[in-house]
Amino acid sequence: MATSSNNPALNSRYGLGRPAPTNHQQQQSTFAAPATSFPHTTTKNAQRLESERLDRERKAREERERMDAAGQNSLAELSEEQREEITEAFNLFDLDKDGYIDYHELKVAMKALGFDLPKGEILAILQTHGVPAQQQGKGKAPAGGQYQSPPRLLLSFQSFQTLMAQKISSRDPVEEVIRAFDLFDEGGKGRITLQDLERVARELGEGLQQEELVAMIEEFDMDGDNAISRQEFIDICMG
Repeated sequence: MATSSNNPALNSRYGLGRPAPTNHQQQQSTFAAPATSFPHTTTKNAQRLESERLDRERKAREERERMDAAGQNSLAELSEEQREEITEAFNLFDLDKDGYIDYHELKVAMKALGFDLPKGEILAILQTHGVPAQQQGKGKAPAGGQYQSPPRLLLSFQSFQTLMAQKISSRDPVEEVIRAFDLFDEGGKGRITLQDLERVARELGEGLQQEELVAMIEEFDMDGDNAISRQEFIDICMG
């Protein structure tokens, strides 16, 4: 009977007669598979992250374009006085007059126009419509190898103008009237007195006589308290 050692085909098939692998060969065999699969996995992860980044940028760009278009339409609907108010609010807080404002300046400029937004909404506006301060020469890029913090974002006058136009156009008319009432009602009394009218007339440089101001109150004072209440003021403006 022939043994396996006498049959070369069987020896080759079952590995008989082969020299035992050395330790070095065993180590090479153990690490061969991961060495070929790791670069492929890294490349796929990098491609996925890049695809996600491009998708985020695309969506942000589309949102900016949508809001800019809506803001331009709203801007055309505003009165000349309202457009001037937006410009004055921006210029008041653009201290270096370069056409850009930062987070704090944006917050107070919007508040001056009657929009007291929380921090999260202000940051969201800057994230969507702002530009990095470094691009405007207002930030110093860190030296190579240093930690780079997120860039400070700025809002341009054009973006501010279209955003405010959109907000003003969508504001409730009654809120606008109440805001105007509060400008007259010094101290938050809930009514406009003769003294309030005299003060506003002086601030606006209107040369109205006291008799004229008294006649204004008498005309619109429905409850006979010699003052104009908030509701009476709303009825006047909305009637």
